[in-house]
Amino acid sequence: MSVPRIRRTRTAALGLALATAGAIALPSGTAAAAGAADAPGPLLSYVVNTKANHGQVKKAEREIAALGGTVVVSYEQIGVVVARSTDKDFATKLRSSKTVDSVGASRTAGIVQSNDVEVAEPAAVPTAAPADGSEPLWANQWDMRKIGVDKAHEKTLGSRRVVVGVLDSGIDATHEDLAPNVDASLSASCINGGKADTSWQSWQPTSSDHGTHVAGTIAAAKNGKGIEGIAPNVRLAAVKVVDDGGFIYPEYAICGFVWAGEHHFQVTNNSYYIDPWLFNCKTDPDQAAIVTAVKRAVAFSQRNGVLSVAAAGNENIDLAHKTTDTTSPDDTTPAPRPIDDNCVSLPTELPGIVVTTSVGDKGDKSFYSSYGLGKATVAAPGGDSRYQLPDTPDKNGRVLSTVRGNKYAYMQGTSMASPHAAGVAALLASTHPWAGPDELRAMLQHQADDHSCPATFDPSGDGAWKAVCETSGHGNGFYGAGIVNADKAADWWRL
Repeated sequence: MSVPRIRRTRTAALGLALATAGAIALPSGTAAAAGAADAPGPLLSYVVNTKANHGQVKKAEREIAALGGTVVVSYEQIGVVVARSTDKDFATKLRSSKTVDSVGASRTAGIVQSNDVEVAEPAAVPTAAPADGSEPLWANQWDMRKIGVDKAHEKTLGSRRVVVGVLDSGIDATHEDLAPNVDASLSASCINGGKADTSWQSWQPTSSDHGTHVAGTIAAAKNGKGIEGIAPNVRLAAVKVVDDGGFIYPEYAICGFVWAGEHHFQVTNNSYYIDPWLFNCKTDPDQAAIVTAVKRAVAFSQRNGVLSVAAAGNENIDLAHKTTDTTSPDDTTPAPRPIDDNCVSLPTELPGIVVTTSVGDKGDKSFYSSYGLGKATVAAPGGDSRYQLPDTPDKNGRVLSTVRGNKYAYMQGTSMASPHAAGVAALLASTHPWAGPDELRAMLQHQADDHSCPATFDPSGDGAWKAVCETSGHGNGFYGAGIVNADKAADWWRL
């Protein structure tokens, strides 16, 4: 049994676009276009990689149009064009162009409209605030005390100069604990084919609490309403990259990272993997093109001062020793396939990403958390509802945070661990305003609390969640450099 990143309930209607009638003039070396009598394929989205300059991007756009494709958006900064086509041979034809470096379908199912239902465990808010002046739900926030947030807040609540981009399902900007910190001027939706939409409604959550929960962990206001976040004085930018089917397709994430870079966020949180492939293998031309496009977008954001934090995954997979992927593609029919080090989880395994594994109340690896020596950067509380129950009023091993409608709920996963690391990074960016992404990443690791490998890891005792922790001189596979420490991050003098 796995702990899903997002639970999906789908009711989908597949829409097919009509093929263009007649022959199409193609670039030299490509085959003639199919006639109108040929049946079209499903409408698919593609990432087209070319040189990052105006002339080459425009040339690629013309060649896409000549093949009957439609350009959705172009990112000249990184040389990536997002296009759509119903031609089943679209990618093959375009790959013959000297203008194009690579091209790949970003999904295996036709573009759909779906519904996503995310399940969270509700939490009741006390009718009276605690006598000690703490937040009403603070007693159940074991995760915050685990990393020293209470001590950190004696020194700083974070700086308004710092912006954390939440690349997720949107943020409920009307929530009483989030409204003070959500910056609408920096928020956008990327799910319209990978093109940014800045209208307020576009980046509001429609069917998932995921992004709102993540946002609360990072920066819920310290206002006596419910909970408090790690950095309650920083600003949040909602960047919606999850559609109503629960999917994060490559073009959505590309848009999100470019948006973060263009607006010079200090930190982004990425509690997802990019669909439809849990791992994108560089030996497959479609998946290789996806890796190239997303890598360019992440690198662009890093050059513009963004540190990106990501979840390690909830499959209890050793990312350093991959063998089999049984869940991909997740937008059509998954089929088992062998994988190796040439196959990477996006954006998790890209250079410069802070890969966050999950721990429970005892500080041990959560039963579901993926891991890997040389892959895990740090660990943070993500919850463990089975084997690590805290001594709190609710005795709930999950993480408590905000959800839509001025409510609060418990959730668990590396999706919850990642925003803890992002929140600590936001404190570091607040206390060290000179620091860029490389410096922030190094400090996050250096200040983390060491946590050694267990002799054995088999929490259920029956091998269901068994895992092997490897160690090197620079940390280990379960916890990376250690568990993040908010108290240390609040010290301006500490590197």
